Amino acid sequence: MRFDPNLEVKFAENPAPITLTEGARIQGYASRFGEVDQGGDQVMPGAYTEALERLNAQGRRVKMLWQHDPSQPIGVWDELHEDQTGLFVSGRLLTETRQGAEAAALIAAGAIDGLSIGYRTTKSARSETGTRQLLALDLWEVSLVTFPMLPSARVAAPKTKTNQLNTLAAALRQATAQLKRQSTEETP
Repeated sequence: MRFDPNLEVKFAENPAPITLTEGARIQGYASRFGEVDQGGDQVMPGAYTEALERLNAQGRRVKMLWQHDPSQPIGVWDELHEDQTGLFVSGRLLTETRQGAEAAALIAAGAIDGLSIGYRTTKSARSETGTRQLLALDLWEVSLVTFPMLPSARVAAPKTKTNQLNTLAAALRQATAQLKRQSTEETP
């Protein structure tokens, strides 16, 4: 893929964060409808419909990149769809690659937590307040980034095996204590 100088990028922050689960699986919202980003743009519902249909018909995928760098693919988006909130994405970081492993480690540490879309605008309009409303977008890629343009698209720290085991151990301790209390109450 040759870099397109007309390609625009949008960084999004996620209040319902993207999570890293099952090793290197991530999911969340790459774009949220109706929110004005730091560049004064607002992605509108349905903006991705045509692009996603076209990609599906052609058997192609939106690329998962590191910081919008086309020379650094870091994973595969397995699912992208629009819902009432925005553009939901779910995919896998390829930890077998150096860049994918680094991305997973940085997400786990909380050093990287942003998502951003790379697209070309195919249809837009201006609102009465001057906001550019993005009505149709040709979506090229969704990147993990340091600084999202839309403050509501963020990645969450993953649950590690250690965290999961600690949570399980705490639940078992709590259940054991409750059983002891119940058996003490029942003993005359």
